[in-house]
Amino acid sequence: MSNEKTIGEALISLLEAHGVDTVFGIPGVHTVELYRGLARSKIRHVTPRHEQGAGFMAEGYARVSGRPGVAFVITGPGLTNTITAMGQARADSVPMLVISGVNATDTLGKGLGYLHELPDQRGMMEKVALFSHRIERATELPEGLARAFTLFATARPGPVHIEIPTDVMGKPAGELEVLPGKFVPPAPDKTAIAEAARLALSAENPLILAGGGAKRAGAELARLAERLDAPVVTTANARGLLHRHPLGVHASPSLQAVRALMAESDFVIAAGTEFGPTDYDMYADGGFVPPARLVRIDIGPDQLARHPVTVGIQADCAVALDALEDAISAAEIAGRTRSGGGARAEKARGAAIAEIGPAMREQVSVVEMIRDTLPGSIIVGDSTQPVYAANLYYDHDRPGGWFNAATGFGALGYGPPAAIGAALADPNAPVVCLTGDGGFQFTLPELGAALDAGAPVIFVVWNNRGYREIETSMRDVGVEPVGVSPAPPDFCKLAEAYGLTARRLTSSAELPAALLAARALNKPCLIEIAVD
Repeated sequence: MSNEKTIGEALISLLEAHGVDTVFGIPGVHTVELYRGLARSKIRHVTPRHEQGAGFMAEGYARVSGRPGVAFVITGPGLTNTITAMGQARADSVPMLVISGVNATDTLGKGLGYLHELPDQRGMMEKVALFSHRIERATELPEGLARAFTLFATARPGPVHIEIPTDVMGKPAGELEVLPGKFVPPAPDKTAIAEAARLALSAENPLILAGGGAKRAGAELARLAERLDAPVVTTANARGLLHRHPLGVHASPSLQAVRALMAESDFVIAAGTEFGPTDYDMYADGGFVPPARLVRIDIGPDQLARHPVTVGIQADCAVALDALEDAISAAEIAGRTRSGGGARAEKARGAAIAEIGPAMREQVSVVEMIRDTLPGSIIVGDSTQPVYAANLYYDHDRPGGWFNAATGFGALGYGPPAAIGAALADPNAPVVCLTGDGGFQFTLPELGAALDAGAPVIFVVWNNRGYREIETSMRDVGVEPVGVSPAPPDFCKLAEAYGLTARRLTSSAELPAALLAARALNKPCLIEIAVD
């Protein structure tokens, strides 16, 4: 072979130039030529046990690092296995770059029965990804990557798919230069900022709704809230903002207590939240009423167009919130009539925690144990009872440090691989995966991937021997439960078989000591809580 770089090798060099340091994937005959360049690069490769795990790891890595998570998968089943993770990333606006092979160019769409063949792979991916691009010539490679990284930085992010035919990967690339992406998000319109400031100054009961799009705008959000004396309601993906702040209301907008707070507010700023039903109407009762005087901040123009607004501001949340605070001077707001934001927030918090009931309060206390035992931890959840409860009411101590699959797309099995990605993105933070016995079995083999990667995740398994939330939903509507009691394995023995330390608890009161012992090991381990 000549010393000239192939297109596969050039891809790796370009990814390095774009700041990629980790990829998650399982090699196969359709991606061999990509690995020629990867083996000699500085990029770390992490091998999951399933391509869905690769996607979830990339997604968890992106949430914590703030950079796109990258997955390498083969054509056909490798890519279809990754679609679920891409759906989760699309629902929660997480930047993910999925690079796959595809069959040789002259075979595509002909139904000849080649290995891993799909009728129209790119057409399928265009239904899930923000865009799907096929590389057919070397010159398309820098353009495709620049387009992807520009989108990640300047719009609502999500999954992007790039495919390279097997007959193209090994072709000479020539001299390819990195095309710079556009990494500056759109600046807020000055007229819109001025109008939003005017409305804010005239309000007596202002309120701020903060979603996941605001999680990196904590300082700007706090300053604006304090200037307006406005309570701040945080959705699940925004938890950690305004931790223990008197204006913080860390409760779901689906609760009646929070809806009452919204109803009494005469002016609302919604920052980085899409008003999705899993946050605002999770009980599907139709009780969420959009505010009448609404200023909405979102980086995506398509999102701004989906709900009626008084003022729409297309911009990064941090930039827009900062500009809005500047436009509302302290001198102008002094003397304005306000109803007492701290008192309104305290009332809503008290009503919300009472509303969720004793059983859920007990489950929230388990999550609070984790937070208080391991301050500054990243808690990655799956769809399990304590996660559902904490999504309703919970105040985390780190922005972006609480996320799970119990909102949005809602993929079971998300927690374990996403936690591995999170741990690799921030090796210094304690990372806890909070998963149920049912969901854990979707991606249980990723215990091996955690050990291989040296990701010191503490897997906490809430074992209630089945899909308890689904069983409750069936009983609530008079359906006899069927299929909701899959027998769990012995999780401790399985963890030990993978080489992990494991411990079974009979009471959540034992959890703090078990967490400290697990953290001291600084390697992946498992704690099982047996729930009656």
